[in-house]
Amino acid sequence: QVQLVESGGGLVQAGGSLRLSCAASGLTFSRYVLGWFRQAPGKERDLITYISWLSGDSTYYVDSVKGRFTISRDNAANTVYLQMNSVKPEDTAVYYCAAKSFAASFRADDYNYWGQGTQVTVSS
Repeated sequence: QVQLVESGGGLVQAGGSLRLSCAASGLTFSRYVLGWFRQAPGKERDLITYISWLSGDSTYYVDSVKGRFTISRDNAANTVYLQMNSVKPEDTAVYYCAAKSFAASFRADDYNYWGQGTQVTVSS
């Protein structure tokens, strides 16, 4: 049974930092592209970043987080991270990690496995 469990969310002031973690089990972690999505109230769930499978040498960031957020993976620990710096109130959302085998995708529907989400709230 595949499980993705996010942690690290919470309340942070604008300009601060937060580090999200997503621990995976039940899958061959290195073979999966890992993505972080977020969903604000009344909005769709959108991809903000992904990291390629195995070496993780390819990453993608949506423009709104580029230069502020960093995705990384530790295959030995079966964990993907999202370092969030210089956060803004508009970063407030539920953050989800997701896994997809091999080829990267921007589409949520293409991801095979999802975590339960963790709330990030940025106060101004």
